[in-house]
Amino acid sequence: MSLQSGLEAFQQKRYQEAVELLEEFSRSCVDHNSSDYLSAQMWLMKAYKSAGQIEKAKTLCQKLMASQNPKVRQWAETASQSFSQQPKTTQKAGRAAITGVKLAMGGVGGSLVLASAVTMTLMFGMVLVLSLNLVLILGSDNPLQGLFFAIAITLIFNIAAFFLSPWFMDLIQRWLYQTRWVELAQVESLSPETAKIIRQICRDNNLKTPRLGIIDDQNPTAFTYGSLPNSARLVVSQGLFTYLDDDEIATVYAHELGHIVHWDFAVMTVASTLVQICYLIYSTASRLGRGGDNIIQNSLQSAASVAYVFYIIGTYLLLYLSRTREYFADHFAAETTGNPNGLSRALVKIAYGILEEGARSPEPSRLIEGTRALGIYDHKAATSTGTAYRVASDTQKIGRVFLWDMFNPWGWWMELNSTHPLTGKRVRALSTYAEQLGLATEFDMGRVIGEGKTLNKNKLYGNFFLDILLYGAETIGFFAGLIIGFILLSTSANPGLIFGAPLIGLGLGILVKAFVMFPNYKQAPATDVLTLMSDPYASPLRGQPAKLAGSLIGRGDAGYKFGSDLKLQDRSGMLYLRYASRFGPIGNFLFGMKRVQSLIGEQVGAVGWFRRGVAPWMDLIQLQSENGTIVNSYHRFWSFILGGGSIILGVFLIISLSS
Repeated sequence: MSLQSGLEAFQQKRYQEAVELLEEFSRSCVDHNSSDYLSAQMWLMKAYKSAGQIEKAKTLCQKLMASQNPKVRQWAETASQSFSQQPKTTQKAGRAAITGVKLAMGGVGGSLVLASAVTMTLMFGMVLVLSLNLVLILGSDNPLQGLFFAIAITLIFNIAAFFLSPWFMDLIQRWLYQTRWVELAQVESLSPETAKIIRQICRDNNLKTPRLGIIDDQNPTAFTYGSLPNSARLVVSQGLFTYLDDDEIATVYAHELGHIVHWDFAVMTVASTLVQICYLIYSTASRLGRGGDNIIQNSLQSAASVAYVFYIIGTYLLLYLSRTREYFADHFAAETTGNPNGLSRALVKIAYGILEEGARSPEPSRLIEGTRALGIYDHKAATSTGTAYRVASDTQKIGRVFLWDMFNPWGWWMELNSTHPLTGKRVRALSTYAEQLGLATEFDMGRVIGEGKTLNKNKLYGNFFLDILLYGAETIGFFAGLIIGFILLSTSANPGLIFGAPLIGLGLGILVKAFVMFPNYKQAPATDVLTLMSDPYASPLRGQPAKLAGSLIGRGDAGYKFGSDLKLQDRSGMLYLRYASRFGPIGNFLFGMKRVQSLIGEQVGAVGWFRRGVAPWMDLIQLQSENGTIVNSYHRFWSFILGGGSIILGVFLIISLSS
């Protein structure tokens, strides 16, 4: 695809075609500092504007204003003045005339103090018990002395983690993301209201201004870390200033300052370290307990099992605490800025920015992946929200993608594994704060709630508990087979039952799950990404056959240049395509290494099973490019191979060991 063809389409006033050609050319450019790439971006901004895509034009213009090329930067600054005459595509909801009004949370997010106390107490107890266990096992003749050492080890680990982890984070920030530390005046030059909010919150809460950092990455994100409030670090990416307006940036900073005021970052720093200590104890005890049958080694294996259980429990406690602190930070931002609508817009625009940057880059952002737990927004949830914002000119229409977040029981189930609440739930809470302030809401969540009440409850909940069982059918089948094997062993002398019955149960579970996950796709309807994401009944288990047409814009695996998964973009949004080779993991690697790069940039038709979790995706069946290349994917094939093979092996073991 040449730059010239895009310019010709623009000059002939085929603006939408010019947009598509210039976008495709930009994605194919490897050097983003080359003159051709910068020229394509400048013409693309003009094409967006001429095609009526004003928000995209503004966003790209702001990005060009941050260019390292002084001529491009000057051109963009001049071009930005023309937007003042452009009509707005959406009307922002208002904000409160005064700040600091107390807002009732109404049970949103639970109790932050309780969540923190329960998490820290349990995690401390877990590490104490495990440390005690290891010290006593490793040969103390005096139990009281062993107890003393256990307590000392636990305290040393926690104190060291509390005070040293921020410095390690600083090193990681500098090494991975080249974070540059800036003064408040530099932030003020980028967002005047943000500087005002920082001064106000620090003054009202007797805080020092946190150490402020900016990462030169266009993916919008923000996060906080540290040990004590007066030594906290607050870091944002350059993309935050590209995609958000001044008042929206201020609400994001207020949200992060809320974490500092609540000591959230300190609690999370210690809790995260304690979880890792549990895993460290598990791995250490497992290693020391191998290769022997004496009492100490058997005890170490037992300690390793207990440590792993504590690690799993601790991980889910940490996730619960993380979600709770996000609700309270949102509430803090709404109170201190008087602008809950601004934060609602910010969350949606951050999702949009992540989606846009993902579309421009053939490789996923390491910054977004690496700071997932710390950031203001879980990028896994960005696809549906960002897609809706991209195509909906009326913000009230965006709310429909939140139906799944708030009413689908799978949303609650999937949220258990997420560091952040689902976006729909956060926007709903912020809308209640806007109503308390007497403001119109940014997104018509009342209409969304009303539509949610009309959903088919039987379709939503009727098979949910059965689906949960089917979701874990392999595990259930394995243990059911193990139990049956022991029962049958009591009436038979065949030891093959112990080995064969669990494999048969495992195989049956895989096959039953496969029939539910991969229904007939012969009549798969043609649709688009946004329509799929707006389905409130979508499930991660029951695949929805669908046909999509669009462009392959990159890989789906963060930082993995041989990844076999793909990103497809159509006119309404972007979706991940998961590929499965008939040759298993080796085939996936070879496909990612040899074929994916040649497919990126191609216009394709894709058939697959759509699924919705925190992040939506499609299990690919077949991909056909416009030049005739066909790629087949074998998800269902491998389920049948693994299920059938497990059953055959189980039967073979029972028969062969019967004698």
